[in-house]
Amino acid sequence: MRKPRDYDTELKALEDRARELKTRKVQQLGELVIATGADQLSPEELAGALVAIAETKDAAKREAWAKRGVMFFESGSRRTVPASQRNPRGAPTQPGSPQSPASGAGSQ
Repeated sequence: MRKPRDYDTELKALEDRARELKTRKVQQLGELVIATGADQLSPEELAGALVAIAETKDAAKREAWAKRGVMFFESGSRRTVPASQRNPRGAPTQPGSPQSPASGAGSQ
């Protein structure tokens, strides 16, 4: 005879796994923002840019962005910031940065 399944335990394990995946995704997105230098933008600027990109239906623009992203990942130009210099509140990640991201200057 088979042992009965413990659905509560299985459900909890699935919920834990989903939580881990969501946490990893958020962390990776944060790392991407830092690696691209977008952490120098104010949260409002970054959100506005992301909304505009998400609303874009122009396939040619999206393809151009995708190609640029591939080039970014293939190049060694990604900056790496030691964890000790990262500031989750959006302050400059490099010592001696001339402007804070909240000033609104920093977009190109």
